[in-house]
Amino acid sequence: MTHPALRPGFRIGPDLPVRRLGYGTVHLTGPGCWGPRGTDAEATALLRRAVELGVTLIDTADNYGPDVAEERVAAALHPYADGLVIATKGGVVRDSAESWHVEGRPERLRAMCEASLRRLRLDRIDLYQLHRLDPGVPVAEQLGALRELRDAGKIRHVGLDSVTAEQVRAVLELDIVPVVSVQNRYNLLDRVSEPLLRLCEARGIAFLPWFPLGNGGLTGHPVCAEIAAAHGATPAQIALAWLLHHSPVLCPTPGTGTLAHLEENLGAVDVRLTADDMDRLDALTPRS
Repeated sequence: MTHPALRPGFRIGPDLPVRRLGYGTVHLTGPGCWGPRGTDAEATALLRRAVELGVTLIDTADNYGPDVAEERVAAALHPYADGLVIATKGGVVRDSAESWHVEGRPERLRAMCEASLRRLRLDRIDLYQLHRLDPGVPVAEQLGALRELRDAGKIRHVGLDSVTAEQVRAVLELDIVPVVSVQNRYNLLDRVSEPLLRLCEARGIAFLPWFPLGNGGLTGHPVCAEIAAAHGATPAQIALAWLLHHSPVLCPTPGTGTLAHLEENLGAVDVRLTADDMDRLDALTPRS
């Protein structure tokens, strides 16, 4: 049964309608995104419940595990329901739980995309995000590889992860391939990417904030707790509701490893914050 408050209406690019809260798969992997977390059966139950409750955007990456999250998504959800958008990322190679490196050479990006297609059991990836811009490779070459993948029908749309507003402006000026999304760290108490958010609003680019709950750090904030009590909600729901109210281009994809937290997160769309609530929450962190 679809969660009644997960209404459609948000769009990534011109042709990817999704509901406003997605599900991020990082918590399907162990500490440091290394190896699996829990059992395959538990991961399958979580992913299927997310879709059952109305989630239409699943956000993953090839280096979560590595490979583990993508494989678990396919095992649980393939064949994919009509309208289910699968987003993944490439461009980061994890060497261990403690280390990783950026890899943006065109031949490596093509190989990583092909590997994701196989693991996800897809002919085309709806949204393929460059996980990091590689400072050792010309940006035009990295974007050119993604354009070639799009032109070949391997990916539908391109996004960027962990970028600045200046970098996105430069990418847009190059005009090599359309960018429909960015994915940066952003939450109620971490608003360093506010200038990027404003750029996304002006350009109609979806912003998928990672760590939307501050990696759990927002759940005990006293202001969130006080507002939550007034709404019969939880602090985590208030933090997510703030994102939904704060900007029309924000589309959080909170991750969790438990069914209880999944349902709690999705309940954030039922929370209607007042202007006074927003003023109090906005005042917690000055805009950068």
